[in-house]
Parts: sequence; structure tokens; C-alpha cells
Amino acid sequence: MSNPTSRNSIALKDVEFAYRRGGPKVLEVGEFRLGAGESCFLYGPSGCGKTTLLGVSAGVLEPQRGTVEVMGEEVGKLGRGKRDRWRGEKLGYIFQMFNLIPYLSVRDNILLPTRLHRGRSGERLGEIAAALGIEELLERGVLELSVGQQQRVAAARALIGSPQLVIADEPTSALD
Repeated sequence: MSNPTSRNSIALKDVEFAYRRGGPKVLEVGEFRLGAGESCFLYGPSGCGKTTLLGVSAGVLEPQRGTVEVMGEEVGKLGRGKRDRWRGEKLGYIFQMFNLIPYLSVRDNILLPTRLHRGRSGERLGEIAAALGIEELLERGVLELSVGQQQRVAAARALIGSPQLVIADEPTSALD
């Protein structure tokens, strides 16, 4: 399934996932394709597998069965370290629970991907912070922020470095 010239951003085939070995399957996908340049909105009740699907698609979770290809890369064939580097260099991920580092400033949380991964640049920091209305908060600690402001920081962190693909898990749930 791996093909560097693939016209899909994400392609899943025969994917199954359970949170524990032998546990109930929480995700079963026969086939799913998201073309390059397309957007997709997932909706459904709590517990139906939306977050799990995003985690599998981003290579954060490893399915027990099936093939996950993202931007022409078969994610399951990458070792854990290489998969982490690949994800950090190619994807922006807005986590449902934000995953901000509590002892870092807003600026340092946003710039974290640029410090961890080659190919990510922080030169758009001011532009992104202004667009999200957090430019005056850059020197504050993230624990001093409202939940909505923290969500904007998480979005800025996902967008810094102009990733090829952004995966967002409930990116507007705490915004006004």
C-alpha cells in the first residue's frame, strides 16, 4: 500500500484496534481514504471511536490489524522512534486534552515541535499567535490561562512549522 506518490493524505485498510490484548475492539475500519487537500469532519456520540481513529491515523496508537498509510508512508512499518520523528516533522496534532507542558510558557509550548524536530520553523509564531488572539499571552505560563486560551495554544503548537497534515481532536470544544 505504501506509495510516495499517493494522492491520499490518509488511507486505512482492514484496521482493527483494541486498547488491551484480547479486549473488545473499539475501532473497525474496512476502508477509509482522505484525499490530498481534502478535509474531513468526524462526528458521533462519545465512545464511538473518533479519538481512537485519529490516534491510529496519526501513528500515536498502533492497530492490532490492518494497514495505515499517511502521506504515502505506511506508518506500521516504521519503528517507534522513527514513527515519532516522522509524526513530529510531518503532522500537526491537536490533542483532545491539549497535552501542554505545565512548566513551560505559552511561547515555549508553541515552539516545542520546532525544538524537537528538524524541518520545523518557529518563524510564524507571531502570525499564528495573532490569528488565534494569544499574542499578548506568549510569556505567561499555560496554567495561568483559561481552558479556551489553552486550547488556542494547543492549536498554535499544531500549526507551527506549517505541517503537511493537521489532525485535530475536538479543536473547538472549549472556545467561545
